[in-house]
Amino acid sequence: MISRRIIRIKVMQALYAFHSSPDQTINLAEKELFFSINKSYDLYHWMLQLLVEIHQFSLERLEIKKQKNLPTSDDLNPNTRFIENPIILKIIENKPLQKYLEQSKLSWHDYPELIKKLHTELIESEQYTSYMSSANHTLKDDYNLIEYFYANIVVQSEDLYQLLEEQSIYWNDDLEFVASMIIKTLRKFKLSTLPTKSLMPLFKDEDDIDFTKKLFRKAVLNTEEHREIIKKHLRNWELDRVAFIDVLIMEMALCEFLYFNSIPTKVSLNEYIDLAKFYSTTKSRTFINGILDKILKSLKEEGQITKIGRGLVGEDDAL
Repeated sequence: MISRRIIRIKVMQALYAFHSSPDQTINLAEKELFFSINKSYDLYHWMLQLLVEIHQFSLERLEIKKQKNLPTSDDLNPNTRFIENPIILKIIENKPLQKYLEQSKLSWHDYPELIKKLHTELIESEQYTSYMSSANHTLKDDYNLIEYFYANIVVQSEDLYQLLEEQSIYWNDDLEFVASMIIKTLRKFKLSTLPTKSLMPLFKDEDDIDFTKKLFRKAVLNTEEHREIIKKHLRNWELDRVAFIDVLIMEMALCEFLYFNSIPTKVSLNEYIDLAKFYSTTKSRTFINGILDKILKSLKEEGQITKIGRGLVGEDDAL
């Protein structure tokens, strides 16, 4: 489930915490790193359950209308398209999801007002109105409404962001990523899927677990060497004048240039420039791009970069 980009972000945050706490050991910092990643997995399940809660609220709302003293025809014969959405019903049936939530003690029970507000935003949207009234209803429409809910309502909810900040320091940057992972999960969802089928795993494979460990440890163990390389390419600048987060981003990029033979240097360069886009200023991004480009060319000239694997031999010559 977790992407390489999110792994890089989590490693960057772990490195920042490690260097800010001189008494912390590498082993403890690494445990903290994986704890942080697991918290993203918690959020993934909790946000899936959010849709179930919205569905339940909608169902209860329909039942309340039926119990009115003078129910209207619409109250007695409501449009049930949303509560009969087959994708949501499959999520409700999913036993691994419910088991995970029970074990992690994650629940929306204490946040009825947020559920109500998100439900209101959904049913008042044009997408919902169109979904409920369209004559030519398809399974794709069922998917599209759920994607709209996560991509436009969930990730735009300031109330939800505030709640996540209160619940865990590890969730501050995770909501948009988790929403995208839920959308990917649902796109792969088949109506024939058994209710016992597991959802997306935390890591795609063992390679991603190894990538996480190696990136963190190489960055920590080679800090001084990497900073000397960065210093050498700083013109008219002292390293202590460079923003600490910018230094960390460049150190991580160096790790991938030097120690990850199967990752193209262009991929690493682009990833860390994008990281700087979100965690540094515009000027910092340009600065980091320039320094990394110089470092990469220098390392290549010194023969310190070796890329192996299909399609990677000689890839640095294009830089």
